[in-house]
Amino acid sequence: MSTILDITGVDMAFPTPQGDFTALKGFNLKINKGEFVSLIGHSGCGKSTVLNIVAGLYQATTGGVILNGKEVTEPGPERAVVFQNHSLLPWLSAYQNVELAVKQVFGKRKNKQQTRDWIEYNLRLVHMDHAMHKRPNEISGGMKQRVGIARALAMQPDVLLMDEPFGALDALTRAHMQDSLMEIQHELNNTVIMITHDVDEAVLLSDRIVMMTNGPAATIGEILDINLERPRDRLALANDPEYTRLRAEVLKFLYEKQRKVETIHDKKNTKSQPLNGSEQAA
Repeated sequence: MSTILDITGVDMAFPTPQGDFTALKGFNLKINKGEFVSLIGHSGCGKSTVLNIVAGLYQATTGGVILNGKEVTEPGPERAVVFQNHSLLPWLSAYQNVELAVKQVFGKRKNKQQTRDWIEYNLRLVHMDHAMHKRPNEISGGMKQRVGIARALAMQPDVLLMDEPFGALDALTRAHMQDSLMEIQHELNNTVIMITHDVDEAVLLSDRIVMMTNGPAATIGEILDINLERPRDRLALANDPEYTRLRAEVLKFLYEKQRKVETIHDKKNTKSQPLNGSEQAA
């Protein structure tokens, strides 16, 4: 597979009244075309910062992002973002919300019939063609998120960026959405980067899981290859020993190895801190 996205030497520091806060330090990651990569880690580890840098919403303090051989310096239609909040315009129908994105990206390159066919195709992908003329207040939370995904896909992005897209949904709806996303990626061969806190979700959906250390100065702790055969069936995987092993590896990093990293980090900080007056006197 060919590399589509190259994140190299990324540091991200945010100015504060107390001085710069380094959120990311030395983040390096190459992602192949058609690959599904999940970022996982404890809250505050810089997952969303990475996503925002790739989206062009943040500019890295040092390092940068190359997409298809071009440097990312601003947002662009080749990177579509799906947030936890669907962000649909409430006065527009599902069809009109997707239409807005299609017209913005394609302009006059699609005629009326082509535009209509393309919108309906993407709504069918997420199983929302039956409710395309309903407004957001007439559909459920899961259905809203489906429309948000259809809108992102309709932009025909090179990379789909997803920031905990199913985090606000109930367990059953979340499972249905995960299955739909696997179907979509199988059909379109999308390149996807997804932030999640859900270990099972990460193992089920991903080709690789990027496990991040805690901040400040967060970076990649480990990368786990997920070599489970596709298409994946969640019920079959529940009793699959390899699935169980991979799940345990992620949990081990999050709850054991991460603690060791923090201990080493704390010891280094303690050694580097100057002694106060009483400690010097002693």
